[in-house]
Formats: sequence, C-alpha cells, structure tokens
Amino acid sequence: MLKKEFPILEFDYDRNSFISAQKIIKPIDIALNCVLCFFPEAIEKILSEYPNKIVARVEAESFKIPVYELEFDDGRIALIQAMVGAPMAVGQLEELTALGCRKFIACGGCGVLQNEIAIGHLIIPTAAVRDEGTSYHYVEPSREVFANERVVKSIEETMTEKNIPFIKAKTWTTDAFFRETPAKIELRKSEGCVTVEMETSAFIAASQFLGVEFGQILYAGDNLGGDEWDKRDWHSRSDIREFVLRLALDACFKL
Repeated sequence: MLKKEFPILEFDYDRNSFISAQKIIKPIDIALNCVLCFFPEAIEKILSEYPNKIVARVEAESFKIPVYELEFDDGRIALIQAMVGAPMAVGQLEELTALGCRKFIACGGCGVLQNEIAIGHLIIPTAAVRDEGTSYHYVEPSREVFANERVVKSIEETMTEKNIPFIKAKTWTTDAFFRETPAKIELRKSEGCVTVEMETSAFIAASQFLGVEFGQILYAGDNLGGDEWDKRDWHSRSDIREFVLRLALDACFKL
C-alpha cells in the first residue's frame, strides 16, 4: 500500500481481513430479509404480536443482542436491535450477513436541517455524505455514497401504497454529534443534505462491499435548522417509532 497524507484515505482493496465475520461465524437457517431497528420499545411491541424465536446473538465485550426471527405474512423475517454509530452498526451488518441474511432495511430517527420538516415526517435516504470513518474501510474514498436504487424503490412503493407522505433526500452521516457546528451545518445544507444521523453512509458502503441489499427509513426528530437546537422530544414519540418499524418490516419483506 502507498502511504497517503491522511490514514483515512489509505483504502485497501484486499478482501482478506485478519478478522472476518465470514470466517468466525457459521451460517445458519435464517430469513434472508432482516430489519435493523433502533427503537427497543417498538421491537418489544412487535414481539408481543408475532410468533418469534431467538435464532442467534450478536455479541461484543459489553452486550449480547438477540437476533429474532418472526413468522410474518406467511413467511419469515429477521429483526434485531440496531446499535448506534457507524462502527457498531456495520459490525452487526457483517455478522448478520455471515449468518445468512441478504436483504436489509434499517429504521431509525435523524436530525433535520430544515425548519419546515415536521417531527415524524419520513425520509428515504438516497445518498449520504461520508463524514464518518467506517465507510472508508469498505469502499474507496469519495465525498458521497449512493443508496441501492432497488431497495429505495421498494420502500417508496410501500409508502405510496399506504398513502404515507415522505421525501427522498441526501443525508449527512457523522461520528461526532457534539461537533455539529453552525458552519458544518450550513456546508452540508449547501450540498443538499436534509438530515443528519450516524450510520447511513457506513451502512451503504458496507452493504456494497458485502454484496447485500440495504435501504433505510428515517423519521424526522430533532431540528438543527434554526438558530438553536430544538430537541422536539423526539425520543418520546413511541407511536411514530412503532409505525416506522411496521413500515420497515413490510418493505423489507417485499424485497
């Protein structure tokens, strides 16, 4: 490898990693379709309604997260609590792929960069600015990464069928939520970003590397588009969060 000015730019095309999920995790009989959901209370509600079983666990030093398989619409679908932040989220995607899942939709919340976007409004990310570190280990450096068009279309069709308003937009993925400065927000807005979150660009890059399908549904949470941060009590919107998970399950099952 050639040394670059900054280590983050030293992309290695070699797919032979010293530690590989594919080498240490044996595939199992598991649903091909999988939803990664950031809302634990919504997951509990779904689990109370659908027959389910734990088929695996994603483990790390400080947690063990069950992978559920639901009986869903005369079929089956996997469901897991998603981890916040690009490194952990992609680690989950790696392990779920090693287990045998191939079609993914994640559902979560995001900050919005425009005042007019109401809390709870749904957004389908079509591209993401890569202001995080994980994606640079999966695809070569670029300013943006683009979502899988087939999965975006599936999500769009699901929402259209249900007459649910939504927008498709570019998102800003960052590792440092305490460093979303006014200047950075204005710069991201100038390049077309509508939302800000912590996983999308890494999810997209890793899915491309792994050869799996991935898409995402975000709901508008806190507002960063004004003079001051407006939290808007977005974590308390359990009805919206449950609704978004149900949408993600429907869209993912149709892939």
